[in-house]
Amino acid sequence: MIDILVAGGGPAGLATAIHAALAGMRAVVVEPRPAPVDKACGEGLMPGGVAVLSAMGVDVPGMPLRGIHYLDGRHQARAAFRHETGMGVRRTALHAALSLRAAELGVETVTGRITGARQDHAGVEAAGLRARWLVAADGLHSPLRRSLGLGLPDHGPRRYGLRRHYRLAPWTDFVEVHWSGRGEAYVTPVGDELVGVAILSSRRCDYREHLGGFPGLLARLGSAPATAVRGAGPLRQRVRARVAGRVLLVGDAAGYTDALTGEGISLAVQCAQALVDCLRRDRPQDYEGAWRRLSRAHRVLTGALVRAAHRPGTARLVVPAAQSMPGLFATIVRALA
Repeated sequence: MIDILVAGGGPAGLATAIHAALAGMRAVVVEPRPAPVDKACGEGLMPGGVAVLSAMGVDVPGMPLRGIHYLDGRHQARAAFRHETGMGVRRTALHAALSLRAAELGVETVTGRITGARQDHAGVEAAGLRARWLVAADGLHSPLRRSLGLGLPDHGPRRYGLRRHYRLAPWTDFVEVHWSGRGEAYVTPVGDELVGVAILSSRRCDYREHLGGFPGLLARLGSAPATAVRGAGPLRQRVRARVAGRVLLVGDAAGYTDALTGEGISLAVQCAQALVDCLRRDRPQDYEGAWRRLSRAHRVLTGALVRAAHRPGTARLVVPAAQSMPGLFATIVRALA
């Protein structure tokens, strides 16, 4: 019998399957698209995520990242991670590396899509398969989460993300976060001649128009885009609970605050590990608490920054405040790392 059936073969779903296989459990992933799949993503891995991937035996090619650098045109604040390094990695490269490791461990991938399930006291059925547990790793707008009634309405600011790459050599080994009253632009080195630029904003307009809010960055990038623009949103997803009987939620499906502090992938792989550990001990009810503990710093700090970013008046104060309190800024960056 399948121990864990995973709906969704993105990073969160593959991380869950890999952890399950390493724990001696049989995992099957159901995914409609062939790997690797690209999507809008800041493509920066925090040191905690790099460490978990390494422990999983996942070899990810990328560019080392030493910390976070905030800029707004007149002010700047830079904070390095402690002794670890993060990594800038193309989303497709990360997905390919996770897919390879899952295959090495004997994880089976089935082409299909799971949008609903039936469960009883002993197991769950979906996509013509039966398993002891079903893990919903089906993304930001999870159909499984919706079918279970686990989503909550959100009346907060609706923010969206756009990303494209530029063919030029990285000029820094920090993730640059450019702030303006219009939103934030993340610059992440992901290759010797490639940088990714992700924009987060509550304004819905053309990517080039967004870049106009960051004239210094726009001048540096020039006219050398290497990939098409990809988008995602609205980003914030509120969730009632991460466990519904024999169905558990992980990754973006488990709830999402915002991409502003760049921890999405790192949190996904760490929460996947916690989820599998709970199921290995036959204690699914422990997962909710584990998820809340792992995501607490992210939810609190990111939520506060999003509230500040939503108002131009307070958004303009973020970088000056970080510059004037470098110790506090470094403490926050290292807590998130």
